[in-house]
This record gives sequence, structure tokens and C-alpha cells, in this order.
Amino acid sequence: MCCFECCIKCLGGVPYASLVATILCFSGVALFCGCGHVALTGTVTMVENHFSRVTSDHAALTDVVQVLQYIIYGIACFFFLYGIILLAEGFYTTSAVKEMHSEFKTTVCGRCISAMFVFLTYILGLGWLGIFGFSAVPVFLFYNMWTTCGAMKSPIANLTSVDNICVDVRQYGIIPWNATPGKACGSTLSDICNTSEFYLSYHLYIVACAGAGATVIALLIYVMATTYNFAVLKFKSYDHSHTTKF
Repeated sequence: MCCFECCIKCLGGVPYASLVATILCFSGVALFCGCGHVALTGTVTMVENHFSRVTSDHAALTDVVQVLQYIIYGIACFFFLYGIILLAEGFYTTSAVKEMHSEFKTTVCGRCISAMFVFLTYILGLGWLGIFGFSAVPVFLFYNMWTTCGAMKSPIANLTSVDNICVDVRQYGIIPWNATPGKACGSTLSDICNTSEFYLSYHLYIVACAGAGATVIALLIYVMATTYNFAVLKFKSYDHSHTTKF
């Protein structure tokens, strides 16, 4: 019974909400960073091969993609450390809340740190909500191209000339208006949709967007868990300080 009670006591101190949020956060960030990085590279390759054959026309796009990839590296490193810190903070607050130690102890500094994590996680959650919306943009653009390619295969498209069905990427601001050819029509467009760069990039953008959504959910769970633990810590420290006076 002694060993059983010890195991139950240890399991009672596990911050399950923070643990689930950490796993979800790591998975979401890994999907977003890994898939996003490869999808951006595939997008540049597709633009260079089919929409902009002059290097100067897509130089700005290449620079932007490189900056975004460096940002992805930073996001991956930061959230790997931040997830571990939040999990450790969850273990600390859960142990304090459940009074696993012989005497309940919490300091003003500890409560301030918990409050800081609540605020910082809330701000990061808002930031990731913006990243989630931003990551949906390439999914929308690739989806339009995918549906255009599908329209050429439909029976309705046979009534008109397939060469009149085009996709002009210049209208999205990816490359300047003077870029050549800038658009793809008919069989050329169909060939682009059948390339590995397009197929892989499209589905990787979808997975990256799903990863960003998973990270938003993970940070929301973090906010709820840290807010609850902070509120209980503050209440119990207040109650403990008053009971010791009598």
C-alpha cells in the first residue's frame, strides 16, 4: 500500500493540462515550421520554373522567403524552450496547489512569475492566431489554382477553349506586373498542377496551417491552466497568511 499510495501521490502532482498542451504545442510548432519551410522552398522553385524566368523579377520573393525561413528557425527554437519552461512551471504550481510538500509555501516572486507566464502566453496566443490566419493565405491561393486546373478537366470546359483558362500569379503581388510570363494557361497550367512542387507545396501548406491551429489550441490550454493555478495559488496564499495570524 505504501508504494501504491506513493504512485498515486506522484500521479496526482502531474499537470495533465500542461502536459497535453506541451505535446500539442510541440506537434503544432513542428508541423508548422517543418512543412512551412519545405513549402516555401517549393513555391520559389515553382515560380522560378514557370512564372518568372528572369532572376531580377523574383529576387524580392526569394529574399522574403529566406527571411521567413529564418523566422521559422527562431520560432522552433523559442517554443521548444518555452514549452519546457511552461511544463516545469505547471509541475511547480500543481505541486504547490495540491500541497504535496509538508508545508505550503509560495512567495510573492513565485506568484509574479506565474502571472507573467499567464500574460506572456496570452500575448503569444494572439500572435499565433495571426500566424494561423496568415498561413491560410497560401492555402487559399493554391486552392484557387487547384480548382482552376480541375475546371479544365470538367465537361463544361470542353465547350470553350481550354487555352482561355489561366492563372496569373502577378495579381497576388508575388512577382511584379512586368514579370514574364507571369501567367500560365491551358496545357501549361495543367502541367504545372501535375508537378511535384505544386502538389507537395499545396498539401504542406495545409498541414502547416493545421499545425498553427494546433499551436493556438495548445496556448489556449496553457492560458487556462496557468490562470487557474495562479488564481488558486493567490487564494491559498491569502488564506494561509490569515490563518497563521490567529
